[in-house]
Amino acid sequence: MIELSKKISKLVGKTNAEYSLIKEGDRVLVGFSGGKDSTTLIHALKRLQSVAPYNFEFKAVTVTYGMGEQVQFLADHCKEHGIDHEIVDTEIFELAGEKIRKNSSFCSFFSRMRRGYLYSTALEQGYNKVALGHHLDDAMESFFMNFFYNGTMRSMPPVYKAENGLEVIRPLIFCRERQLRAFADSNEISVIGDEACPGLRFDVKMPYARAKTKELLAQLEEDNPQIFVSMKAAFNNIQLSTFFTNDELDRIDPIDEEA
Repeated sequence: MIELSKKISKLVGKTNAEYSLIKEGDRVLVGFSGGKDSTTLIHALKRLQSVAPYNFEFKAVTVTYGMGEQVQFLADHCKEHGIDHEIVDTEIFELAGEKIRKNSSFCSFFSRMRRGYLYSTALEQGYNKVALGHHLDDAMESFFMNFFYNGTMRSMPPVYKAENGLEVIRPLIFCRERQLRAFADSNEISVIGDEACPGLRFDVKMPYARAKTKELLAQLEEDNPQIFVSMKAAFNNIQLSTFFTNDELDRIDPIDEEA
């Protein structure tokens, strides 16, 4: 079994316990793109499977875009480490050529399509949960992107139920991106990076908002190394009565508010 850092193991275990992500008898389908995040996830679940006081099963699924990706090494990696794996070939890339307009954003399209195939595979094969490799940096970037560009305050919850009845879980949501990168590097695991992004083959704009948000968070963390710790705590300390909403009747008396 590949060595997983104590920090990642502890965070995954704590997240799983706090939000009851995986329980006795669960069948979990894991989105395995071959990047550092999903690679860490399958090994984190493999370790959890070996130490948890309950039984569950999981399978890694790689959804191809249909553009000639070489993913056999991912199947070989899973076989080497005793992880059930399946490759689902699709024609997402061809569909994108018909659906994506010139100079339009592409990230949401590819993400939505790939997620759809994961959901379909899970339902067809009797899995009740889908696990994704999003981490804390993803959650914070998502929050600020929605805040600055979409006029809404939302992020990525550790667990939620999709409309089709599947539970979607994020066991790595409290891990930092740099921890996942270090896991892949220290174990000398070959991972897929941005070079596999299908959007690079289209005449479409790159995800400007995400890049700028990532830069902003990096600058904030440089100025305040505890910023992610504070934001993580804030996500568990939301006071709706202080916002411009009619959903809460109990309001704070202005004279009691701190400047």
